[in-house]
Amino acid sequence: MKTYSLSLLLMVTLCQLSHAQSSKIDPAILSANKTFMQAFSQGATDMGKFYASDAQLFPPNGEMISGSTAIGPFWKGAFNMGIKNATLETTQTEKAGDCIIETGAYTLTGTDGKPMDNGKYLVVWKNEGGNWKLYRDIWNSSVAAK
Repeated sequence: MKTYSLSLLLMVTLCQLSHAQSSKIDPAILSANKTFMQAFSQGATDMGKFYASDAQLFPPNGEMISGSTAIGPFWKGAFNMGIKNATLETTQTEKAGDCIIETGAYTLTGTDGKPMDNGKYLVVWKNEGGNWKLYRDIWNSSVAAK
């Protein structure tokens, strides 16, 4: 019984320590997101530079897009279709080996500032050339289909 109680206490403590470490939001990711949001709102030109060369984008209701040079035009197309601002709110980052996993919420707004969509996302970040780059990027809407 003592062994079981001690093991349980150890597991609970380790889970709490793990959660405490992962609940700190990495400032480098917050900074990268701020730069991404600014670039998007200023015309979404050259958005591929925020992605690793071997990145993959998983847009909702669309095919996977691979590579930073193919991903850039996706965001320019979204901007040209009327999405003028993307607001990203990081809820958690967690180090996973050489990567950082980020979860968060997004809001997309149009020229009138009214929300067009909101939802949640998961991004895996990879350090490439000394900079954190989006490596895997997936999101989906929280708005119910009409």
